[in-house]
Amino acid sequence: MRLDKFICKSTEHTLIDALALIENKSVAVNGVITIEASHQVHKNNVVTLDGKILTPRPSRYFLLHKPMDMICSNVDEKYPSVLNLLDVDRKTELHIAGRLDADTTGLVLITDDGHWSFNLTSPKNKCQKVYKVLLSRPILADATQRFQDGILLQGESTPTLPAKLDIIDSHNVFLTLTEGRFHQVKRMFAAIGNRVKSLHRQQIGNLELDVDEGDWRNLSTAEVQALSIND
Repeated sequence: MRLDKFICKSTEHTLIDALALIENKSVAVNGVITIEASHQVHKNNVVTLDGKILTPRPSRYFLLHKPMDMICSNVDEKYPSVLNLLDVDRKTELHIAGRLDADTTGLVLITDDGHWSFNLTSPKNKCQKVYKVLLSRPILADATQRFQDGILLQGESTPTLPAKLDIIDSHNVFLTLTEGRFHQVKRMFAAIGNRVKSLHRQQIGNLELDVDEGDWRNLSTAEVQALSIND
């Protein structure tokens, strides 16, 4: 976690306050004064503010059912942020682990634990994500094998990792991915001559979406641990 964010999570100071404290040489990491707000604080580090050891608040983990025309951002832009749906304090400390486009619905994970979300979304950890896809044209007979073999997307030099395609009917499929390239689902279907009409994320790892659209809940300790990746 960045040092400035660590201070915010350990105190009632705002981000602006934290930056000022760091610049004023009031903060030390493992006994060494640190003036870089971006300094990465690790679990075994001791951070002090004016000599007092800081202890961060427990991390928070939420599951949310993202509606259409909302964005996975910390601030409102063209569309409102999904964080507006959460009725919790200190929303500015939260971020989205694995974003969805404005026109995509479904499961979103929100947390203030940067280490957890980084490991969860890192391509090397191959966390499975399941999408329900509505297509504009009938799915081709060889699509399942082509997705399993990997698709070379326009503008890229390496094909996608093997993806599992389960056909529901001619225009509806489930797609399971273990990576998250830019607009990957839409680009994969475009590469085989089809177009995504609607996209919905139903599952991340073993965690399935189980709340109504626009609703949210806390993750249980067991759910957080099940999605945790050991270093």
